[in-house]
Amino acid sequence: MKQRAISAVLFVLAMLGGVFGGAIPFFLLFGLITGGCLWELGGILFGKENEYVTLRRVLATALGMMPYLVYGGIKTGLFNVKGGTESLLPGLVAVVMVVVFLLILLELFLASAQPFTNVGHYLTGLAYVSIPFAMFLGIAHWDDQYTPLRVIGLLSLNWANDTFAYLVGSQIGKTPFFSRISPKKTWEGTIGGMVCTFLAAWLLSHYIPSFSFGQWMALAACVAVFGTLGDLVESMLKRSVNIKDSGAILPGHGGFLDRFDSFIFIQPFVWLIFWLQTS
Repeated sequence: MKQRAISAVLFVLAMLGGVFGGAIPFFLLFGLITGGCLWELGGILFGKENEYVTLRRVLATALGMMPYLVYGGIKTGLFNVKGGTESLLPGLVAVVMVVVFLLILLELFLASAQPFTNVGHYLTGLAYVSIPFAMFLGIAHWDDQYTPLRVIGLLSLNWANDTFAYLVGSQIGKTPFFSRISPKKTWEGTIGGMVCTFLAAWLLSHYIPSFSFGQWMALAACVAVFGTLGDLVESMLKRSVNIKDSGAILPGHGGFLDRFDSFIFIQPFVWLIFWLQTS
């Protein structure tokens, strides 16, 4: 318990330092998190291979990092691109497709028993980890200006949902929520997490003006529903290969994926909320 508490405190301090340190530290912090999630995901997906597992993990991580690094580099001003992000999109898509086709050729020579399954694993990292974190970068820079309070607001809602779902469920939880995938998750805990997420959104709306009250409520609903489902999706992934944690980078808390599974899953839906409101 002591080790778990210490690692939790260090994790929170690192997150606060990266978020409030400015656009570049934020970009680097979540670049590290994105890479860690991709590396762990590669270990899970390629674990059934007998050979070249490390090579495949490295390649999957490198491919997955491309959208995050390019998009984040533009948003933070590290890359100066004429015409903005839109002008770079066709080229980035072309480069990613070339790399994917090269990975298909690599599987041809590595003589795997499941070559196209492995190709699917490479693409899973893009869709499941890298693009959602790139979307999160876009949300943080939505008006072409980095807004740390917007980041903290989203993280706080996600933490409220996760934390209070665990606390309420561990104290009064009796009714299984999704026992096939997560036997310990209960309806009481899930509902408790959702209620506390809306309460957190109401409280934050008084102190963080980055979102309107309506946006706060929409974000709370998004986190409560899709964050919960995202947690189940990662549990399904781990159960499919019979492992407890995705990694051990955070003692007592598991790996990067274990900490950010629900947060990753909400990003496309949060992005959609913002896009619909500004289009």
